[in-house]
Amino acid sequence: MTSNVNPTVRRRRLGQELRKLREDKHMTAEQVAERLLVSQSKISRLENGRRSISQRDVRDLCGVYEVEDQRLVEALMEMAKDSRQQGWWHAFGDIPYSVYIGLETDAESLRVYEPQIITGLLQTRAYANALIQGGLPETSEAEIEKRVQVRMRRQERITDEKNPLRLWAVLDEASLRRVVGGRQVMREQLEHLTEVMRLPQVTVQVLPFDVGAHSGLNGQYAILEFTDAADSSVVYIEGVTSDLYLEKTLDVQKYSVMYEHLRAQALSVEQSRQFIEDVAKGYAH
Repeated sequence: MTSNVNPTVRRRRLGQELRKLREDKHMTAEQVAERLLVSQSKISRLENGRRSISQRDVRDLCGVYEVEDQRLVEALMEMAKDSRQQGWWHAFGDIPYSVYIGLETDAESLRVYEPQIITGLLQTRAYANALIQGGLPETSEAEIEKRVQVRMRRQERITDEKNPLRLWAVLDEASLRRVVGGRQVMREQLEHLTEVMRLPQVTVQVLPFDVGAHSGLNGQYAILEFTDAADSSVVYIEGVTSDLYLEKTLDVQKYSVMYEHLRAQALSVEQSRQFIEDVAKGYAH
């Protein structure tokens, strides 16, 4: 087990191993919680990787599951130790979507649908600043700048020479028409978008208004996929007060099918580039 895996992904893998041990003993999370005198929600959060897990937690759970293989226990405890390390994003303090950043940092590919805004990984600094300021009007300038810096740092995955993120974005026409930060900011944002589209690992398609009803009307979502087969794909849905992570195979499949429908209805890559360039020219005038 290598130590170069980021803590969020390591917690997910560890949680999956612990869930498997519980299921092999035919125990429910409630039964385990009763044995350890903890809440059922704690056991669930440990298993889904949403909570940091200590070596003591691993030891206690292995005791409940009667794990006799000491090498397995030691390996799981080492994973728990690694999972408590901090990712690069912790240097920025409390980030509300830090779990997602951890997953995105280790993902091999990301498919995202955005109905209202340009997706974060493709935003310019000026656009991101105006967007965050408008969406969080009571936030201090220091906090806004911190969030912008985190967003810019996340974008480095796209151009990482050793492990670039494969990004596929379907953007609703509304995201191009909504004037965020003024016409000059929008023109620069769309020009930046057409430049990034030239990267082989980035694919952008526009879903025009005249498509009418489509499978993305319920809102934004992203599908993260990972290189290691041990890491299941995740559907991420951003919320106002809390985010939703779907990992069940049927859920991921359903959203993947929806995404394929969006890609089929959207303009081709070349048509999308021309569409974006035309809208950008409109802002220039």
